[in-house]
Amino acid sequence: FPLEDTDIRLFLAGEGCGGTVGAILTCPLEVVKTRLQSSSITLCISEVHLSTVNGASVARVAPPGPLHCLRLILEKEGPRSLFRGLGPNLIGVAPSRAIYFAAYSSSKERLNCVFEPDSMQVHMTSAGIAGFTAITATNPIWLIKTRLQLDARKRGERRMNAFECVRHVYQTDGLRGFYRGMSASYAGISETVIHFVIYESIKRRLLEAKAATHMDGAEDTAKDASDFVGMMLAAATSKTCATSIAYPHEVIRTRLREEGTKYRSFFQSLSLVIREESYRALYRGLTTHLVRQIPNTAIMMCTYEFVVYLLDD
Repeated sequence: FPLEDTDIRLFLAGEGCGGTVGAILTCPLEVVKTRLQSSSITLCISEVHLSTVNGASVARVAPPGPLHCLRLILEKEGPRSLFRGLGPNLIGVAPSRAIYFAAYSSSKERLNCVFEPDSMQVHMTSAGIAGFTAITATNPIWLIKTRLQLDARKRGERRMNAFECVRHVYQTDGLRGFYRGMSASYAGISETVIHFVIYESIKRRLLEAKAATHMDGAEDTAKDASDFVGMMLAAATSKTCATSIAYPHEVIRTRLREEGTKYRSFFQSLSLVIREESYRALYRGLTTHLVRQIPNTAIMMCTYEFVVYLLDD
């Protein structure tokens, strides 16, 4: 849909307000998720002991769960640490979503003239182009956010702020340092593609079911509350499926963004994590991520559809 100046302001205002509120409310969950994904997570010694051949007692170690990780942060660092990285998150959320949806809508409009309108190819290609554009433009912001979230310091110790983090990254790694983890983000485009394909499919079925209820054959373009509830459920369902399938790229991205890390590239990091920590490590923090992401995505997609509906009228 073509956007005029007033339409752009309305769209950015809606995305900015919704994204800002969501980022603030879910920041503690994101900090916990990032800590769980990292290689520097404190291991929790379980009470289960294994007896070896020579009679020595060996402790079985396992990474802490979300609640235990939350308790460790509160006890050792204080509640303020649960909002580490909030500044870059607030700065990046509105531009990232605006770039994404603008690229998605623009690509979809153009590809509808090339492929069958609103076909699977259109949705997949549009989502891929939008993801690539948004990742390339905003990766430095998310790297700073991740570094700040991983900056675990005890109570009373001075914490690094965003500007100091930017300077430190530039001094140690140069401009290339701001784009660490971008390969994993590109791999994560698959999550976006899966999400939009499932979402558009469910949305189309909902619209077909609604059209079938009108026996008189008249076209009903008006939307009521049930339509937007259906879209929220469609977004939640599609996001759950997509995240569960593509989640390992999140763990690899966090490892690549760690400071002084032994992780150098996407596939090298993937094989290293599997070899040293098993396949289960690729799904650390998944529960926390789903709890944070699903409501956000449902609200975001419903807002997007509502704004599009208003602009089309």
